[in-house]
Amino acid sequence: MTPHHPGAHSHGHGAHAHSHADGHTATEPDWEAMAAHLEREAELNTPFLEGAAAWLHDLTGNRPVTRVLDLGSGPGVSTTALAHAFPGAETVAVDSAPGLLSRARARAEREGLASRITTRRADLPADLPGLGTADLVWTSNVVHHLGDQRAALETFAGVLRPGGVLAVRERGLPTRCLPRDIGIGRPGLQARLDAAEEDRFTAMRAELPGHTRTVEDWPGLLVAAGLTPTGSRTFLTDLPAPLDPVARAHVRERLARTRDSLAGVLDAEDVATLDALLDDASPDGILRRPDVFYLTATTVHTAVRA
Repeated sequence: MTPHHPGAHSHGHGAHAHSHADGHTATEPDWEAMAAHLEREAELNTPFLEGAAAWLHDLTGNRPVTRVLDLGSGPGVSTTALAHAFPGAETVAVDSAPGLLSRARARAEREGLASRITTRRADLPADLPGLGTADLVWTSNVVHHLGDQRAALETFAGVLRPGGVLAVRERGLPTRCLPRDIGIGRPGLQARLDAAEEDRFTAMRAELPGHTRTVEDWPGLLVAAGLTPTGSRTFLTDLPAPLDPVARAHVRERLARTRDSLAGVLDAEDVATLDALLDDASPDGILRRPDVFYLTATTVHTAVRA
């Protein structure tokens, strides 16, 4: 549910290996830290999730929506946004990680939605047919964790009721948090991190079971799945400098994960720059710099089953 970014590969909710941290399944000791990271990032993107849910409500028009599947729900931030937008529906949080489903249930309880939100543990796409049908299916950064993306979308489309909408959140623009020239190291650090992350992402996909290279034309893939596209929309999350302490701490954690995952492929100067940014006692560190911001764009593609 979270946008793709270097270091915290936290967008495989519900996929074959949930919550990939730096391209691998989180180990037991760091699981809680990763779950908390996923939840904080989703909370930073709450305005996007609420805006996307409102847009989906408009797309469904006057057609009753009585059941919503959130495939790859993670800690349930997207689930509650969908439940608020569709008050007449049962909303089902679907994920492969019991710990994240527990967080989703706790969030539903806090927001007074426990009677309308249920949770299901499932591995996608294999377990999808057993989840039943829905009027709306939302899937957030799950498809790219499945080897055959086209086949996965066909499976997702198969659980839609006639007139139902499939909403696929995939890609967008990389997250930005620092100026091009930060006064230390070689300018353009984030662009180089993006390039290294794209290579890591490509390698991750190549190792997936049943990997099939596919042109990632999402509206075209939705057509191939037998659906009629109803539009794509990109949502901006813009938290300008100076960041509040919660967002600033999250940016620091993202960069720490980036440093850990990409240190083996970055040059020594860029690793040293990341180390300086992670030095909490330094005025150049993320926790003290006045120029730290958080900016990202997330794209959602939709289609309807005729």
